[in-house]
Amino acid sequence: MATAFLSTANSFFPSSISPSTSSSCSSSSSSSLGTALVYLNNQNVQRRTLCKAFNESPPPTPALTKRGFSLCFITSLVLAPGNGCSNAIAAILEADDDEELLEKVKKDRKKRLERQGVISSSGQEKGYLQDVVYKLSEIGQAIDNNDLSTASSVLGGSTDTEWVKNANVAFNKLSSSPEEKTQVETFNSSLASLISSVTKNDVESSKVAFVTSATAFEKWTTLTGLVGQLKGL
Repeated sequence: MATAFLSTANSFFPSSISPSTSSSCSSSSSSSLGTALVYLNNQNVQRRTLCKAFNESPPPTPALTKRGFSLCFITSLVLAPGNGCSNAIAAILEADDDEELLEKVKKDRKKRLERQGVISSSGQEKGYLQDVVYKLSEIGQAIDNNDLSTASSVLGGSTDTEWVKNANVAFNKLSSSPEEKTQVETFNSSLASLISSVTKNDVESSKVAFVTSATAFEKWTTLTGLVGQLKGL
């Protein structure tokens, strides 16, 4: 390979060049070739050095996000000894929801206090509701004994009777939520059906309508917080 390379290189020089000139050119060419080889050797050394440094360098540290830091911190608490670990973890996990939870508690407490204030100032309305309890008890006993004439006399024959009107006065004042108002509507519609069934002397339909009315009234008193303030429930 070296002989062929030198032979090819000599063909570039014209034959008219004198031996001294040829010798000078050969010396210059050899010097240039040596410099090139040294340069290439230095480049190879630098490449090997860079490759070695790259292979031996530690892997880059991943970026630590806020969420990752939290997970790492919780993990360290789990692995760390001590009886207070679970309490610390619970405090961390609940911290984000504290503000929302406190706000909800404040709103619920405010509503409860407002409702208690309305009930405390509604003595007359509570009297109307207590009368409803007594009326339903008498009507239920009469229907259970198949005594529809007694049930009819207690009901009054229509929804325009005084006790029904008074009951709706109390319902309107003390009902605030959609659920409470729904129970009031159910009570009034089933009471109308009860009066109609009793008037027709239909025992079975009267029983069904009575149960629906009594159930709606009981649910309403539970929703409004009156269930413990009325006797007979």
